[in-house]
Amino acid sequence: MKYITAKRAGFVSCHACGRVEPWQQSAHQQCGRCGATLHRRIPDSLMRVWALLIAAALLYIPANLLPVMHTASLVGAEDDTIMSGVVYFWTSGDWPLAVIVFIASILVPMLKLSVLALLTITAQRRSKWRPEQRTKLYRIVERIGRWSMLDVFVVTLTVALVRFKSLAVITAGPGALAFGSVVILTMLASMQFDPRLIWDYVDERKDRKTTGIKP
Repeated sequence: MKYITAKRAGFVSCHACGRVEPWQQSAHQQCGRCGATLHRRIPDSLMRVWALLIAAALLYIPANLLPVMHTASLVGAEDDTIMSGVVYFWTSGDWPLAVIVFIASILVPMLKLSVLALLTITAQRRSKWRPEQRTKLYRIVERIGRWSMLDVFVVTLTVALVRFKSLAVITAGPGALAFGSVVILTMLASMQFDPRLIWDYVDERKDRKTTGIKP
């Protein structure tokens, strides 16, 4: 199936409002609608993604090891990590909540880090391996990323409910801050990744086959 991309046709789209304009090969070309600077690809996209992913991976360790919630009551004090909360819900019979917290707070961030790293590596190596599937993976990562904040929402809701009933004093632990940072960093990494880089090398290969130029 033959197709013509905007890059081949000499057009560029605005990252802010989506307007498509002719590419003038100017370093400071601005959008005629919103005035934003136009770029054919997000500048230093892969470098920014790597920086955010490394920071998120480093914070992912304390996010799971440090307590996300500190409970102080008349019977004593207790610190709970994400995994200890999952174990508590599971042993208490609330296995649906345990599964939800495990998927949203442990599995999803790990999968996001792995998928974004895979996309960045393949784009950096200019791979032509399964571009459609990689594009679908990127869209899935963007859609499910916001659900990783579920664990932080549960901690916040628990703190509010317990303080309202005056049964105990619950405060968020350092693990909650680290986990929230991981979620934010992975969301920023997915925003900085330019999925059009997946198709650039595929288009170059097709052009070389058409013109007979060897890579």
